[in-house]
Amino acid sequence: MITEAERRAAAAALIQADRDRRPITQLSHTYPDLEIVDAYAIQQLWAAERVAAGARLVGHKIGLTSRAMQMASQMTEPDYGFLTDDMVVGDGATLDASRYFKPRLEVELAFVLGADLHGPNLRVHDVLRATEYVVPALEVIDYRTEVPRSITDTIADNAAAAAVVVGGRVVRPMDVDVRWVAATLSKNGVIEESGVSAAVMGHPAAGIAWLGNKLAAVGEHLKAGQLLLSGSFTRPVSVEPNTVIHADYGPLGSIGVAFR
Repeated sequence: MITEAERRAAAAALIQADRDRRPITQLSHTYPDLEIVDAYAIQQLWAAERVAAGARLVGHKIGLTSRAMQMASQMTEPDYGFLTDDMVVGDGATLDASRYFKPRLEVELAFVLGADLHGPNLRVHDVLRATEYVVPALEVIDYRTEVPRSITDTIADNAAAAAVVVGGRVVRPMDVDVRWVAATLSKNGVIEESGVSAAVMGHPAAGIAWLGNKLAAVGEHLKAGQLLLSGSFTRPVSVEPNTVIHADYGPLGSIGVAFR
């Protein structure tokens, strides 16, 4: 593990990198003793700084939900990050590509809770019962450190979360089979990726249950009204200036976002 002073220095460096749009050396290189518990502590220091600057915490994102990504990161479980209100944009938004280092997009479902969820021992049915609605979402992921990265670098860097685009049709979780929501992702009119939501841990609500149980271990819980990204069911697609993205979720509608 690293010291509290080193955690604060690492968080400050990430915050500055985000402001400058200039990646820093991997924290795992700067702090060879960095562990996962340190990485989450650094992430929380970053979140506290965002709140102190006027942002509002509105939810969480879950990453590494596919077995392939876990194996690539030498992990046996997902990871998670925070979402603030200034990270959430609506369908049809135009984003400044220069705001990011190497932005990529992932196709996801967002769960919005209608009731609190307290772990441990949460299951899929607990999540569905507590969910007010599910809505299509695109996550913009980005790096604030150089690559290649260890899992501790990714977690400290807010699990690579940069922004989330929300749109399409709002549905109640019992009105559709949430496991079998399919989507295609097009870049400048060409379909680059497609997938089905069951690719997220067998059921996207399983990721939400995992997060609730994980937070319970540190004395926290999922709160009513929170926006929760359940994990990608496609590979990430890179974006550059003059890129138009369209995600088609069939009966759940579509989302569009452009990068200038």
